[in-house]
Amino acid sequence: MYIGSGSVKKIIEINRYLLGTMAGGAADCTYWERTLSKQCRLYELRNRERISVAAASKILANIAYNYKGMGLSMGVMIAGYDKRGPGLYYVDSDGERTAGQVFSVGSGSIFAYGVLDQGYRYDLEDEEAYDLGRRAIYHATFRDAASGGIVRVYHMKPTGFEVISEEDCKELHYRYAEEKAK
Repeated sequence: MYIGSGSVKKIIEINRYLLGTMAGGAADCTYWERTLSKQCRLYELRNRERISVAAASKILANIAYNYKGMGLSMGVMIAGYDKRGPGLYYVDSDGERTAGQVFSVGSGSIFAYGVLDQGYRYDLEDEEAYDLGRRAIYHATFRDAASGGIVRVYHMKPTGFEVISEEDCKELHYRYAEEKAK
């Protein structure tokens, strides 16, 4: 197992209101999430409204299901904001689709879940949520050699996504080590 690139962008911007994450085969995730982006745009043109997060994730799940057993390697989260509010779905290569509030996907997810389970609560302030997400991703990237090295934090809002930070895992490592030493 190896990392093709430690700086690969593991968040795919499907549109202004939808983001997809990448875990598994980079080519599979990138190709099918770009295909999803096209399908979402076609939906918007045909129906004169944005596609819901649920519908977008269902399209991706249906695509993956059609390729079940053919070697597709994909575990993604689809996050977005629509007229119903925020939405988060997990979709995998077998076409499985699950709605939820918190997910971690990929080989480093067990490390991220440890941090998320300890610090997540529904009423987190924005800065607390950013820090929790950053720490969860840091632990996944630091402890798992296949997870890459850039920690990207996005915030999905009614107005679309906002990029909060993009930091190298090494920089966070030294920052957290200093905090721990105090």
